[in-house]
Order: sequence, then C-alpha cells, then structure tokens
Amino acid sequence: MDAIITAAGRNSRMINDFRQMNKTPVHKLKLKIKEKEILIHTIDNIIESDVENITIVLGHFRDEIYKILKDNQMLDKVNVVYNENNDVGLSQSIITALEENPDNYYLFAAGDQPTISSKTINEMIKHLEDAPQPDNTISILARRKTGWLDSAEGLGMPFCTYGRLLYDYLKEEDDNLNPILRKMIKNGVEFYGVEANNKLELLNINCYDEYLEIKREVEEN
Repeated sequence: MDAIITAAGRNSRMINDFRQMNKTPVHKLKLKIKEKEILIHTIDNIIESDVENITIVLGHFRDEIYKILKDNQMLDKVNVVYNENNDVGLSQSIITALEENPDNYYLFAAGDQPTISSKTINEMIKHLEDAPQPDNTISILARRKTGWLDSAEGLGMPFCTYGRLLYDYLKEEDDNLNPILRKMIKNGVEFYGVEANNKLELLNINCYDEYLEIKREVEEN
C-alpha cells in the first residue's frame, strides 16, 4: 500500500480568516501544533503506518510547501509531483499522482489531516485487504455509520482503494471528491466505513477557528 497526499489547494478560507483579523495570511499547512507544521504531522502519521511509499501533490503555493518539506528533511521520504495547472479541482490533483502508476493500492489523504492516526490508517488498509472484492472497494474513515455503507454522503478523505478504480472515475472530472464518491456507490462500488480512533480524527482544518480547536485539544492531551 502506497499513499497519495494532496497539498495543492488555494487555502482560500484560511487566507480570508487572516485578512479579517488584519494579519498577514499564513498557509494552513505551515501552522504549527506542538511546534510542528500541520503537513509534517500528517506525513509522520502516514510514515508510522503500514504505508510503504508516499507521493505528495503540490499546486498553489508550491514553493512554500516544498520549503516545509525541505526544512523538515522530508524530501528523501516523499516523492513530490506538481499539477501542470494550479487551477484544477481535487480530482485532477489525484490524477496527477496516479498517472505514473494507477495499478496499485493507495491511501488517499489531505495534507491538512494531522489528527488521522496511524492506527486508523492501518484499520482502513486491513478492511480493504480483507474485502471480498478489494479492486471494487473503498475503505474510508466513517463520518456517520460504520461497516458496509449504502451512502457516500458527507464522505471524503482519507480512504484506501485501488488506484485504477478511482482513476477511471476521475479522469474526466474536475471536481471535489464527494460527488464522485456518490456516483461510485450508486454504480456498485462497495464502501466500508472505518470507525474513528477519536473525535479529533473527524475534525477538518479549513478555517482558523478549526485550527485553534484542534491545536488546543492536541496540546492539552
């Protein structure tokens, strides 16, 4: 199992929050929890899991994010690829990483998911490997129900699946993932929802208040 981390987004919500506070915007992946950048927490948790190789996709703010990797001696631990065009949706960022080898199994995660534990990653890997049809299955962090799912509503990264399965759905799309996941489940792709290890794994970091909440929870425990 390899991993693809997307870190190519516009960072627009966090930029707007900083501007409303009359502060110079900081990319959310550079914000720190326990003196370590959000992106590095995400990578470290994946390195500690059963994942073998990691590819990270850069687009917007590519120089800033590359510097995070360089400063933390991550360039020998991850493979960096770049979107040819920055202004593409999440689906095309995934395509950028998959084009080299779609015929493999992958963990797909976002760079701003520092609370996803290696334990939960390994659970997703295990349920995919144990599925009756691994090449037609998505093992995903459950947001509501767990076990075999009949809906993809509200779901997104992280998840594990066969690269070719996802590639065939994404190659003609330029969109966020949820509509594509809904189409997949409608077409008979099996979804297995893995229970979160703790409530922090279910929190997203899109805006500054969400970052502060996660930072407080992590640093107090």
